[in-house]
Amino acid sequence: MSLKCGIVGLPNVGKSTLFNCLSNAKAQAANFPFCTIEPNVGMITVPDERLTALAEIDHPQRVIPATMEIVDIAGLVKGASKGEGLGNKFLANIRETDAIIHVLRCFDDDNVTHVDGSVNPVRDKEIIDTELQIKDLETVEARISKVEKQAQSGGDKTAKRLLEILNKYKTVLLQGHNAREIELDNKDDKALAKELFLLTDKPVLYVCNVDESAAVKGNIYTEAVKQAIAGEKAQYLTVAAKIESEIAEFETFEERQMFLEELGLKESGVARLIKAAYALLDLQTYFTTGADESRAWTFVKGTKAPQAAGIIHTDFEKGFIRAEVIKYDDYIKLRTEAAVKEAGKLAVEGKEYVVQDGDILHFRFNV
Repeated sequence: MSLKCGIVGLPNVGKSTLFNCLSNAKAQAANFPFCTIEPNVGMITVPDERLTALAEIDHPQRVIPATMEIVDIAGLVKGASKGEGLGNKFLANIRETDAIIHVLRCFDDDNVTHVDGSVNPVRDKEIIDTELQIKDLETVEARISKVEKQAQSGGDKTAKRLLEILNKYKTVLLQGHNAREIELDNKDDKALAKELFLLTDKPVLYVCNVDESAAVKGNIYTEAVKQAIAGEKAQYLTVAAKIESEIAEFETFEERQMFLEELGLKESGVARLIKAAYALLDLQTYFTTGADESRAWTFVKGTKAPQAAGIIHTDFEKGFIRAEVIKYDDYIKLRTEAAVKEAGKLAVEGKEYVVQDGDILHFRFNV
């Protein structure tokens, strides 16, 4: 399953520093705008203590965690929707992502230039929101002009429905709000809306980049951001990117944990961010485990067993017979598949079974 999160924000807010912490790729981080021009792409592993626990039981030859693609996109400036700065390239790159990690500068540092001269994360957020909304409004209005005639002719019910959806989006965007504020309950409506690829309809995680003193409790800037996004369908996280880059330099897990404890943190900001991005996309994990391999598989919440099997191989879905399901807690407690069976804890499920987060699965199929 190929899923992509885009890191966005104004220039010099810490996007590339954060990206370097998230992936093994080393994006150039410099104190001037547009340091990142082509988007840097990295594959990141999703931290999951459950996979580690399974590997400790089965001692497999390979341990394969779930992964996600992360993209560091060039900094956007006011006027990007009109082509200012690297606007058009920025907007094209963000359109290709599944979710947005919006980094906001929430620290003071005279040595790091702010593109607008002062630190104000709420203003910065509004600049990017406005540019994306303007671009979405252009998309919506262009589509309305194409669909309107089809809808008015009376015969095309899909065009009529699409026109209603487009007009809803237009109203919201004209009010200076994001497209994601529109609630679409109907499955067909959601499918029509998805085809519009609206920038402000993507799920968003706001990441407040703070200094060391605010890593645990935040500061006045993070409080302002919290208030500003209170009415949005969005998630929020505080991360000290500079500290995270220092943590990444430690070679052992023990050294990293000691450093975190000294700062009063239980878990690194990077780990929290990856998990939050995973949840942002409504993703969950099932496992396969044994002597050869312990592996985490990513699926969208609500996926049924045959489609979950298809993530491993299309033949598994085509020839699906059944899924043998062990709950994670049962496996951890009983330690072997044989003991799980003996305890009557192995369930046999059919095509309508909705896979649950943490399930350990074995698929039976015949092609």
